[in-house]
This record gives sequence, C-alpha cells and structure tokens, in this order.
Amino acid sequence: MDSAPSLETVLVALNALYRNPDTTGKEKASVWLGELQKSVYAWQISDQLLQLNQDIESCYFAAQTMRTKIQYAFHELPAASHQSLRDSLLNHATRISEETPPVIETQLCLAVADLSLQMATWKDPVPELIQKFGQNPQQWNFLLELLTVLPEEINSRSLRLGANRRAEITDELVKASPMMLQLLIAVLETKREDVRVGAKVFRCLSSWLTANAVPQENIIGTPLVAALFQVMMDRESPSNIHEAVTDCLCSALYIVEDLDKNGALAQELFQGVMALPDAYHLSVAYEDMDKTVNYCRIFTEMAESFLEVIVNTPNTGFGDLRTLELLLMCVGHHQYEVADITFNFWYRLSEALYQRNAQPLNETFKPYIQRLIVALCCQCQFDSDHEGIAESTDEFVDFRSRVSELIKDVVFITDSSCCFIQMFENLKNQSADASWDTSEAALFIMCAVAKNILPDDNEIVPQVLNAVLQLPESTHIALRYTSILLVGELSDWIEKHPEFLGELTSCTSLLVVISWSSRICSCILKYIIN
Repeated sequence: MDSAPSLETVLVALNALYRNPDTTGKEKASVWLGELQKSVYAWQISDQLLQLNQDIESCYFAAQTMRTKIQYAFHELPAASHQSLRDSLLNHATRISEETPPVIETQLCLAVADLSLQMATWKDPVPELIQKFGQNPQQWNFLLELLTVLPEEINSRSLRLGANRRAEITDELVKASPMMLQLLIAVLETKREDVRVGAKVFRCLSSWLTANAVPQENIIGTPLVAALFQVMMDRESPSNIHEAVTDCLCSALYIVEDLDKNGALAQELFQGVMALPDAYHLSVAYEDMDKTVNYCRIFTEMAESFLEVIVNTPNTGFGDLRTLELLLMCVGHHQYEVADITFNFWYRLSEALYQRNAQPLNETFKPYIQRLIVALCCQCQFDSDHEGIAESTDEFVDFRSRVSELIKDVVFITDSSCCFIQMFENLKNQSADASWDTSEAALFIMCAVAKNILPDDNEIVPQVLNAVLQLPESTHIALRYTSILLVGELSDWIEKHPEFLGELTSCTSLLVVISWSSRICSCILKYIIN
C-alpha cells in the first residue's frame, strides 16, 4: 500500500466485508483490509476508527488492528510516538462502558497490556491504570480484564521480551500487588451479586498468582482467600464462578510447592482444601459433573504440590496421607474422566518411591496403591450391555490403556504377584450370577502385571490358565478376547512350563492363534514338531 487511504474508503471496505451479501466483494474487501493492517498506515487509521466509534464492526477491526500492530510491528513506531500512542489508547479505554461488546474490550485490553510490556519508559503502569479506571464502577470490567491479561502476556512468544525485561515487569507487579488485591477486595464487596464480575475477580487473582506476582504476606488472611473457599463450599455457586475459583486455587496450590517461600499460604490452603470433601460429595449426589471435576482438580493439585513432603515425611505436616484419601475418593467416582485427572500424581508418586528404593517406605504406601488398583479395576469395566470387541479409537479403550500403563508403573509398590493373586481371588469369589464385565475387568488388570510373574509360580498361574482355556463358547467375546491377551502376556511363564503347550494346541481358533504373542506361537510349533 503506497499511500494512506481515506477513512471513508476504509469504512466502505468494512461495510463490504461485514454487510455485502456478494461473496466476491467480501473476498476483495478482506484482502484489501489485510494489506492495510500490514501497512504503517494502520496505526493512524485504527486510531481514527476508534475515535469515530461508528459501529461494532469498525471498532472491533480498529481495536484488533491496534493490538496486532503493537504485538508484531511495534518497531515501526519511533520512540517519540510511544507516549502519544499510550495516551490515545487510554483515552479510547475511558469510553468503555458495560454496554461495550466484550470482543472490543478484550482487544483494547490486550493492546494496552502489550504496549505497557514493550514500552520500557512506562514505569509502574499498574498503579496508574488502577488510579485511572478504578474509581468508576462502570469501567471495572475493563480494568479487571486488563489486569488479568497483563501478567499472562509477559511470556507471550509474539512479544519476545528479554529475560531482563520480564524480570523487571514481574518486580513491578510484585510491588503493585497490594494495590491490586485491595481493588479486588473492593470490587468483590461492592459487586457481590454480580456473577460476571465475581468470575473476573478470581480470574485476575489466578493470573497474578500464576505469574508469581503475589507474595504470600500480601494475601494470607485477606477476605480473598476466605471468599475462595466460601464459593467452593456453597452448592449454589454459579458454574462460571466455581470454575474461576478452581483455576485460582490450583494456581495458588501450584506456587506453594516452594514451602520455604510460601509455607504460611500453604497452611491456609491446606486447611481450606481439607474442608471440601462434603462439598465434593454433594456435587456427586446432585450429579454436577463440572463441579465434581473442579474438586478433583484441586485435590490433585494439592497432592502434587506436597508430593515431596508426602514421600519424605508421610503423615507428618503437609505429608498428611489424608491427601491420598481425597484422590482415592475421586478415583472411585463412577465416571472414569474424574479418576483420569489424578493419574499424573500416581505416576509421580511411583517415580519418587522407585528412586528412593526403600521397602519400609513402600510398605507405608502399599495399602493406598492396593486400593487404587481395586478402584481402577472397577473403572475399567465395560457396560454390561456392551457388544463385541471395543474399537481401538474408542475413548474408553484409550482410558483403559492409560490404566494399564499406570498399574505397570505403581505395581512394584504392592508386588505384581500380590496384585495378580488378588484379582484372581476376586474372580473366584464372584457369585454365579455375576456379569461378564466384572470378570473381564479383573483379567484386564491381570494382563498389566502378568509379565512380572516369576516362572517358578506353580500354584496361581496354572489355575488361571485352566480357567481361561475352559471358557465356554458362549462366553462374551470381549471376555474371551481379554483372556487370550492374558495368555499372551504369560508367554515367559509358559515357555518355562512346556506341559501346558499341549492344552494350548487344542485352541485352534484363528482368533486365538493370531492374538497370542509370537513367542507362544513359536513354542507351540516346537511342541508340535517334537
């Protein structure tokens, strides 16, 4: 674009883009406006459009263009223009009201935030922004959104801020955090019944916590922490506030992993989380899945933050093993998606215990891992009316695969043979009218640990093989399929016990032969030849 277009020309193009029913005209307008956004003239045009404030479309285009230019082409502006750009943006922002469309508000927030991060001469922007917009409740939505995105943009790849600049900005946020917290408290107290504003308050706090911009001494004991747990314990809390508070608590729990720096905050959060099980059970009773997931996220985040203490000093201080009880409670939920949230903690716990290689420590955690495996066995059950063999693309099949991998990771804590025997005992103790899905789930768990069974076992494995090989043809195909997989997983044991190969050769079903491992097939061929 060789010269600056007139404002009227831009408005015509915008009208063609948003209102012209002609597809060809829309495409031409889109291409032309795209070229305008790339040009240096976009700065002035977008500023003029915002001043004109003619309609939603032109204002959104202007705000989005301004944000994009600041983010990707800030180098186009000479340093002498930075001050006027800032003043112009803030002036546009003062005209924002509760009627301003959120998309325009968000783009202006990002434009101001990105400008403050890149404009090194703009010192301590947060106090200035709070002073300018915090006096008018009509502008609180904008201010809260701006204070939320500002810490989030620090690590934006598009801005490419250097390490020194990021550190400088973070220090400024830390210094401004008391003022920011006072604003959040004031807004929360004034707009107590406004659900939208309440959610914005907690999202803003979460953003600052994630950026490590709130020292614990500034937040502990404040009404904000109490408000977080009040929301979580109130069954009537609106879903959007409940989710915003969950994100905030998870951010807080994440940073308290550094107990030397955040021990007092950790204690306050620990006591609050330990009071949430009743609220969790209510969410389950009322089948409020979203809130149930939120509680599970909080329990899991706390467990991960205190993992090192849990392993080093179990049942002492933050190593309180009631934290594991919270997670097992979630694993027992009837929806497998809830249990899935906890998996990363169990992986990390098994890795920590494996590295320490201390049997007395393993014994401390053994009962919890045993209960975990039993709960996972229940989670792996197909619906009793399920037909055929599940497709590999099925989400539940994918979940079962993750269960298998998890059990392989944690089973050393409880011993593979004990797990194998426990599952087989469960099978033997099932009543005659037990449905096929419970048996299949137990065999599935046995598959996960079968390769670890020692070849010198002469008691349990023969019983398992005999039971599998004697399954009637009427057995549900999914149960038969898992049984065949179990035989394949026992290939190492079978290789050391050739007396069983004779029985295996009687299973001539093509499905069986294909599904068995290559080692089983090799053993059978040797047996037949000999």
